Amino acid sequence: MRVGTPLFSNATKILLLGGGELGKEIVIEGQRLGLECVVVDRYQHAPAMQVAHRSYVVDMKDGNSLRAIIERETPDYIIPEIEAIDTEVLVEMEEFGYKVVPNADATRITMNREYIRRLASEKLKFKTADYRFAESLEELKEAVNELGTPCVVKPIMSSSGKGQSIIRNKEDIERAWKHAQVSARGVGSKVIVEEFIDFDYEITLLTAKTEDGIKFCPPIGHIQIDGDYHESWQPHPMGEKTLKEAQRIAYEIVSMLGGRGIYGVELFIRGDEIIFSEVSPRPHDTGMVTMITQNMSQFEIHLRCLLGLPVDVEMVVTAGASHVIKSNIDKWAPQYDVSDALKVPNTKLRLFGKPVARVGRRMGVALAYGESIEVARERAKRCAHAVKVF
Repeated sequence: MRVGTPLFSNATKILLLGGGELGKEIVIEGQRLGLECVVVDRYQHAPAMQVAHRSYVVDMKDGNSLRAIIERETPDYIIPEIEAIDTEVLVEMEEFGYKVVPNADATRITMNREYIRRLASEKLKFKTADYRFAESLEELKEAVNELGTPCVVKPIMSSSGKGQSIIRNKEDIERAWKHAQVSARGVGSKVIVEEFIDFDYEITLLTAKTEDGIKFCPPIGHIQIDGDYHESWQPHPMGEKTLKEAQRIAYEIVSMLGGRGIYGVELFIRGDEIIFSEVSPRPHDTGMVTMITQNMSQFEIHLRCLLGLPVDVEMVVTAGASHVIKSNIDKWAPQYDVSDALKVPNTKLRLFGKPVARVGRRMGVALAYGESIEVARERAKRCAHAVKVF
């Protein structure tokens, strides 16, 4: 694999579609590997834009705008990082010879909850939550009546809990419908309605599709609040039989989706039963813990996969954890007091640099390691809570 010089005619160029905190880490790893990094997002000064060579501000659901940027930049690799993208344009661009990571069809399928759920449940025959789809308030009422309450409603294109609601009674239905319509990241009004799964725990199994085959990172346990990642830890303890079955499920779906790159496979575990939840064709928010636990973070692995370079999925600490830092204020250009946070031993901070703070918005993450999961989690939580946003 040969890499050129950024900003010169022989540069090896990546075009990152989405400039959030995950994209920022991809760009940082890309810079380390000597790649020219171009970022596109819907707002100026997004985290990844702050470390990229160049950036654009457009609505990527506008296919014409997205196509124009791709044709102008002629990147070696196109890396989708968010759901709010016209994925049909990516399919079209791939037909013209552009390389989409992991590939355009995998991106199109996984970023749409209807496509991926039908693939997992109906084609691969994985155990999933019972589900229905609804395109109107009346259809949502029918779906809730069939599935019963509680149940979960999500836009078919969204992430990080955006637009997600739990319906506990009939009075919640209209509110959930409106919330899904306002918060969806994609085009259209369709939602997925899922039975509420009572699980023992949930994991993300980061699965790397490399030139040398499929490799699995140690499982990551996590807690979500309102559908959004709140904390994660690695490795999550699992019986050998359960882990092997989880790896089999991840292997099957990643093999079918193909391409090269890292996938975040989300699974619910209930006893010995494994229930498929979702899969992301890119680094996962719960996988930010790998920045302190693994020799190669999920971001470096993603880039190494697409470049055809060797990949190492081994941990370098006994246990590690991450905990989100959320804002409790609304403010442009917030400031942070981190003086007490980094007094917690064996911790690191990643402040994302988002230009606007909103109540509940994820502004950073605390990372910690320790001799056990419990110690690492306690340190990460203490560090995160000590950061003051003002």
